[in-house]
Amino acid sequence: MSALQIGITGGIGSGKTTVCRIFEVLGVPVYYADDRAKQLMVKDPDLIQGIREAFGEESYTKDGKLNRAHLANIVFNDKSKLNILNGLVHPAVAKDGLLWHEKNKNVPYTLKEAALLYEAGSYKMMDKIIVVTAPREVRIQRVLKRDKTTREAVEARMDKQMPQEEKEQRADFLIHNDSIELLIPQVMKIHQHLTHLSISNIK
Repeated sequence: MSALQIGITGGIGSGKTTVCRIFEVLGVPVYYADDRAKQLMVKDPDLIQGIREAFGEESYTKDGKLNRAHLANIVFNDKSKLNILNGLVHPAVAKDGLLWHEKNKNVPYTLKEAALLYEAGSYKMMDKIIVVTAPREVRIQRVLKRDKTTREAVEARMDKQMPQEEKEQRADFLIHNDSIELLIPQVMKIHQHLTHLSISNIK
């Protein structure tokens, strides 16, 4: 069996993780790209070397931990530096994700969850894309509650991401996580469709 590779994304506060947990209950393996990126930045020798060369030895502490404050100071207000960092991290995550998919391919499909699925270009490797959506104000309130931050900070993060409307237009499947429509029936419908699609591909 060759499992389909399905990407799942959505803007900050859309509730991607909640949706992914439902898929996991259905037995679907989920690769959390953002979490894995943080692990690779302290475990992948090639990535570590690349970060050291681009941002200095002080990018890591003496005990090998990532110096997040140092990196944040460099990339936060300099888009060219952020692009350099993303240019190191995104390929490492893409390679790691493919290896993970190969290990989990004895299922109809796997899910790759990533906030920057389109921005990083990894959508090109996916067979289908699911986009989780929610009204902007709902998303803002969720992040305020989750991150204990300010409204201005949340809106600034939102404005740096691809507009939700554009993600919706490019999606193969939409999941409305607006606290009105029930999530489980939406997930089940997509799960059944993808399972059938995988079986028909084998035939």
